[in-house]
Amino acid sequence: MKIKILLYLSLLFLTTPTLFSQEKQLEKGNQKFSELSYIDAISVYERVANKGYKSAELFQKLGDSYYFNAEFTKASKWYAELFLLDNSTIASEYYYRYAQTLKSLGQYEKANELLDKFNVISKEDIRGALFTKKKDYLEVIKSNSGRYTIEDAGINSEYSDFAASYFDNALVFASTRDTSGFFKRKHTWTNEAFSDLYISEILPNGTLNVPVKFSKNINSKFNESTPVFTKDGVTVYFTRNNFKDGKRGKDADKATLLKIYKATLKDNNWEDIVELPFNNNEYNVAHPALSPDEKTLYFASDMPGTLGQSDLFKVAINSDGSFGTPENLGSEINTEGKETFPFVSAENELYFASDGHPGLGGLDIFVSKLDKEEKRIQPVNIGEPVNSATDDFAFIINTTNKIGFFSSYRPDGKGFDDIYKFKEEKVLVCNQVLSGTIVDAETGAVLPNVEVILLDENFQEVQKVISDEKGFYTFDVECGKIYYVRANKPDLVTNEIKAIIDEVSGETALNVTLQKAVVPFQIGEDIGKKLNIKKIYFDLGKANIRPDAEIELAKVLEVMLEYPTLKIDVRSHTDSRDSHKNNEKLSDRRAKSTVAWFIQKGIDAERVSGKGYGETQLINKCADGVKCSEEEHQFNRRSEFIVLAL
Repeated sequence: MKIKILLYLSLLFLTTPTLFSQEKQLEKGNQKFSELSYIDAISVYERVANKGYKSAELFQKLGDSYYFNAEFTKASKWYAELFLLDNSTIASEYYYRYAQTLKSLGQYEKANELLDKFNVISKEDIRGALFTKKKDYLEVIKSNSGRYTIEDAGINSEYSDFAASYFDNALVFASTRDTSGFFKRKHTWTNEAFSDLYISEILPNGTLNVPVKFSKNINSKFNESTPVFTKDGVTVYFTRNNFKDGKRGKDADKATLLKIYKATLKDNNWEDIVELPFNNNEYNVAHPALSPDEKTLYFASDMPGTLGQSDLFKVAINSDGSFGTPENLGSEINTEGKETFPFVSAENELYFASDGHPGLGGLDIFVSKLDKEEKRIQPVNIGEPVNSATDDFAFIINTTNKIGFFSSYRPDGKGFDDIYKFKEEKVLVCNQVLSGTIVDAETGAVLPNVEVILLDENFQEVQKVISDEKGFYTFDVECGKIYYVRANKPDLVTNEIKAIIDEVSGETALNVTLQKAVVPFQIGEDIGKKLNIKKIYFDLGKANIRPDAEIELAKVLEVMLEYPTLKIDVRSHTDSRDSHKNNEKLSDRRAKSTVAWFIQKGIDAERVSGKGYGETQLINKCADGVKCSEEEHQFNRRSEFIVLAL
């Protein structure tokens, strides 16, 4: 797709390069590249490359010039040349971009190899982590595919047509067809005319009438796109280059970026065109979308706080027409790549395009359900045939008749970007059941009447059941989520197991074993050692009990509940780092916090005491001034549960 890179459009015009030496030609190509004049840059770079000149910079920028215009096959050719050079000098981003172009060619195995390397090099990058977590992404996409029937929308030209929006009984969309006359002002990013808004009536048989220009007040001599209308049809939000009242705004690099504007319908004319208050000359704000209640505006931007090339944001629309402060949708939605073209359905589903989440190549369309608390459920790739190996974006749907439109840059299309009509034949539903059997660890016998608790990834209780006569339990869970299953039964040691739920419908099996409590104990013995309790973790410099520490403490609690005369002394120790005074105070607070936890759980205060010993009872050589490894220091950072009475 060519025009959808709107987030980076600048208003620069064509020039004819003069023949210089290769170095001069490269210099000229770099100038065009820096001006975002990618069509001109390609022309210069390819002349140099075809004469046999090779350099990482040349191949990177030549590949990028095609990549930013969604010419992935041609981009792949030059990225391949780049990787024939010294790989040690290649920036990590090019592993990702090359992988994306290979996907567009169907070379997924080679693309995945590059993504593995990308994840090793860029360990903190969300895109690499998502790939590593979802290496079965092609199977997930396959399972989500086949739910739509698609066809040409019937309004496409030989140019770019994209980003449709419903307006009354019509469709309003952006196009670079430019019906204004003989002279066409072209944009040097795409070598196409600037986009205007067009409108096409939806006829009774569902087809679209011949498009005409939408509004002379809204259309300008620069780009307009991605309109969204309020339900009453009186207000429109739309994207336009930074241009108003005949004046063009520029950033520090003299580029004219994108802003969102608002217009009001009066006497059949769109008037009172104003830009939204969170626009800025120095960054792009584009592609507005409204929530079903029209109290929230979603949009794409590269404003400060953006994780990647463009992120999705939301902003409150106040009752008086003012706006709140834009809020980034966070790393559950946004990546270091491009997230753009949001749309929120009447069923409160957020659809958006992304090249950062695992997909088929280029931009893919994803959906994330928004619950009442605006919590965003993990995005899901909506599958083929809507998604393809090229760019797919600008998805909208009428949830009543299940008919919608999306834009795509496909080899068999009529123009560059084309608008496709679809019908959703099958709703994307993922149903998962988490189930298993509770069994005795020693005998293998099933254990009925066991309390089984489902916890979310933050260790918050979700649901509680009792295993049946066959030791069986079951929970309905969300796809793609992480849970913990905790099993409790008197006379047995509490056990908890992590469960990772698949992203496709099915059943996740998880059996849980329970061991008999280790008894009897002797006075002076450490229950923690007997029960093989893991280290009790505290946040740095803090004494509050963390959820993961509660899991281990629950094992001691079960023993104390089973033996009502048992008394223990909680002893907390630190390593020798930090001062004696600080270590003693911190360990004492942690011991007393642990004692308070037991009392809160119903243990009589007379049965549990506690004290911190700081670094006074080290169990190895690692005293002050002695060089020790981290592992050696860890031996000293311990909690003990000493039996005082039986």
